[in-house]
Amino acid sequence: MQTSTDWFRDAKWGVFFHYLASPASSTDAPGMTVDEWNRRIDGFDVDALAEQLAEIKAGYFFITLGQNSGFYLSPNAAYDRIVDRKPSRLSRRDLVADLAAALNKHNIRLMVYFTALGPAMDVEALEKLKCTPPWKPHCALASSNYRIQPGVDARLTAFQKNWEAIITEWSTRWGNNVHGWWIDGGYYADQLYRFPDAPNFGSFAAAMKAGNPDSLVCFNPGVKVPVIKHADNEDYTAGEVANSLPVSVDNGKPAAWAPTLSRFINGAQYHLLTFLGYYWGRGTLRFTEDMLIAYTKYVNSFEGVITWDVPPTEKGLIDPAFMKTLSALGKATR
Repeated sequence: MQTSTDWFRDAKWGVFFHYLASPASSTDAPGMTVDEWNRRIDGFDVDALAEQLAEIKAGYFFITLGQNSGFYLSPNAAYDRIVDRKPSRLSRRDLVADLAAALNKHNIRLMVYFTALGPAMDVEALEKLKCTPPWKPHCALASSNYRIQPGVDARLTAFQKNWEAIITEWSTRWGNNVHGWWIDGGYYADQLYRFPDAPNFGSFAAAMKAGNPDSLVCFNPGVKVPVIKHADNEDYTAGEVANSLPVSVDNGKPAAWAPTLSRFINGAQYHLLTFLGYYWGRGTLRFTEDMLIAYTKYVNSFEGVITWDVPPTEKGLIDPAFMKTLSALGKATR
């Protein structure tokens, strides 16, 4: 049974931060030290960000836990036990817990981004986690990045159990302070997740919901237009659309061109994620206020939800160049 997404629908739109040690989607080795990462996380001003989000009337907020570099913005004993790196690349500060506390004062819900597979550019972590597919992966995780390990099966069973333990620890600690998960890189559904026995989509979703059964989860299949529901166990669509802005087509047009848009896609809440800058976490505004407001209202008109990725400053604030436009969006939609 899928979790109710009524609050998400009612929120209409929210903001997403790629707050990372390396640029989003980077396939370069991280140029940051552990001390530098901890200083950056310690300097993240959660109260000031919460005030910004309240000012623009954002309905919710997403933040990345980490991505390809192996640097994460929350401690995790299960991860450190498995990877056993000293010093750890996981921050000392639990930024998620502190951010949730700040957002709760403004009734803004926190959601988190995580990856389906291990940190693609951290070879030591990949091998310790057993995230070394014996088949050829694509995107950031390249088979040239790691050594094929004996005993690692095609379903990455050992890795998936490790990853679910890591997720379960975070989810249990944060409890009802985290309201959703967006899982990137769920590209290998047939190889890894579409099985009746665990590990599968069901066990992955259960790990994310361990601390909050009402948490909303999705698995990103990559950029897909029209937007699809990727897994039976997801509550909302990942909806990564990059440069596309999906619209309904006239009833007289071929259905293959695009579906008639509505609140649900096979039971999953319709949700889009795209960037307001020129790419994830960077760039100048690519839309005018009128365009941003009009398209957000369009998605909301059929009870869909849209998330706008914006560039963060090092201190964890919304880039000032984006505040005026987002404030206009808030006034127009609340």
